[in-house]
Amino acid sequence: MKTSYFAAVVLLLVMVSATFTSKANVLSGKEKEETTISEKQVTVQYAGNEDNGVVFRVAFDNPTAQKFTLIIKNDAGDVLYNGQFNDAHFSKAIHLLKDDSEMNPVFVIRSGNQKIENAFKVSINADLADGVVVTKQ
Repeated sequence: MKTSYFAAVVLLLVMVSATFTSKANVLSGKEKEETTISEKQVTVQYAGNEDNGVVFRVAFDNPTAQKFTLIIKNDAGDVLYNGQFNDAHFSKAIHLLKDDSEMNPVFVIRSGNQKIENAFKVSINADLADGVVVTKQ
């Protein structure tokens, strides 16, 4: 009786451990599916000037539709925006308020442990026709 009980417990433990092992293999397979992102896939462009802000267009060509995060930081490193997406052809207009005569926004696309950063310097100058000078850093 004790031998059959012991055999049943061992069999149960083997079945449970096999289940966890197969799930671990599936998870590690998904990690390997993550594709590398490159600077060519990400574009951030100045799109114009509004009354109280500037507009940037952020685009990310993401053919595998993997989950990614768009983060926008100011020059102090504070996060102004943080959003997660999984679009294959992502495009978003970002409106930043003109609160200083100069600002340095940083646009970050992060996917897994990879990130692409685009930094800009925005100078507000009322003497210019557009009123704004934007340079990529």
